[in-house]
Amino acid sequence: MLQSDLLISGIEIALWDCLGRAKEEPIWKLLGYNKTERKLPYASVLFGDTAAETKQKAVDMRSKGFKAIKFGWGPFGLTTVEDDAAHIHAAREGIGADGYLMIDAGTVFKDDVEAAANRLPALAEANVYWYEEPFDGYALAEYGALAKRSSKVKLAGGEGAHNAFQAEQLIDYGGVGFIQIDTGYVGGIGNAYRVAQYATSKGVKYVNHTFTSQSALSSSLQPFAGLKESNITEYPMEPKALCQELTVNRIDVGSDGMIEAPDAPGTGITINTAAVKKYLVEAEIKVKGKTLYSTPTV
Repeated sequence: MLQSDLLISGIEIALWDCLGRAKEEPIWKLLGYNKTERKLPYASVLFGDTAAETKQKAVDMRSKGFKAIKFGWGPFGLTTVEDDAAHIHAAREGIGADGYLMIDAGTVFKDDVEAAANRLPALAEANVYWYEEPFDGYALAEYGALAKRSSKVKLAGGEGAHNAFQAEQLIDYGGVGFIQIDTGYVGGIGNAYRVAQYATSKGVKYVNHTFTSQSALSSSLQPFAGLKESNITEYPMEPKALCQELTVNRIDVGSDGMIEAPDAPGTGITINTAAVKKYLVEAEIKVKGKTLYSTPTV
């Protein structure tokens, strides 16, 4: 069932792209926005194996012009509170006092509120902007309980929402300050837009979730492109080779350190079909001698 949500999301995004190109309008304009608002991109990277590696990653990302950095996964939550605190403070030291620092726990604490809460002092000391996904998205009671104990650091979550209803529940009952939506999971751009509008009405900031390609980045920007108050965006910095080669053009960080959704038809991103060829695997599906699918010609 999970795969069907991903499939539907992909089809829906493709249809929006086709509609935008047919009408020669960017998707964000079709959604009703009059203009795009520039967003602060945060470099999304994995924790280092050691605190020293984490610090160096922060230094490297800052040197590339990123004022905001999110560290996630890796060893976080798997060893001791002291080890996690060392990583958090190393990240802050590397990014500097004026940078935005976010921490992604990657649902490592499951439903253990106490374990997640034990990391709050270090997060507060390091002035962390948000504490992301300490639990799975369905753990509404756990989110709500932790939110009451985390007055200095707001919670973030929602990337695993597979429909708008799940995201709205997390806003209403999970106490999150940031709702993070992946257009490739939630049902596409239309559902993501619905969540963005709902979040705004509840005083919650909408943030995109994207960790792969420039095409996915553009698709994720469209639903909140015109929202001034939702002003921070994930920017993938450690993509796989296919993701790097997939598109002809990119959404680059401007001289002001900001980005915005492309002002071009559809997503504004062109797929590099020639680059995709080497990744194709020949396949054929037959039922009772009838070919239902064969690898397309690119």
